Amino acid sequence: MTQIKNQNGQGVASEQIEAALRQHWAASAAGNQNIEHEIYDEHAICDYPQSGERIHGKRNLQNLRSHHPGHPTDFSIRRLLGSGNLWITEYTITYQGRSFYTISIMEFENDKVMHETQYFAEPFDPPGWRAQWVEQMGTSRRA
Repeated sequence: MTQIKNQNGQGVASEQIEAALRQHWAASAAGNQNIEHEIYDEHAICDYPQSGERIHGKRNLQNLRSHHPGHPTDFSIRRLLGSGNLWITEYTITYQGRSFYTISIMEFENDKVMHETQYFAEPFDPPGWRAQWVEQMGTSRRA
């Protein structure tokens, strides 16, 4: 993997990126738009493949999110993993009473997010036919 470099050309430790991501997600959960978007480069791109949308630039991304009709009532990181310039966050989010499992894939350049891809999926009840091969996880299917 490529090592992330800051503006002085020095390597940025994975711990710093992880801390920045945790601050980003906490600010997102709290509705703090300014801190939430500090992690993005001015020319960042964010893709929503399920709807076929691409957001160009930090300003458009922040405006889109600040105009969302519902603030999340629940926001919980399930896993955060990565190194170098690629980081993935798996989390659950609830908007207007509907829960979604979400994956965010972030690519960094110069210690800022240059590209993010987000996937959103609603929970579903498992089909009975496969019950003999699976166990129910400790978390609720309905997030």
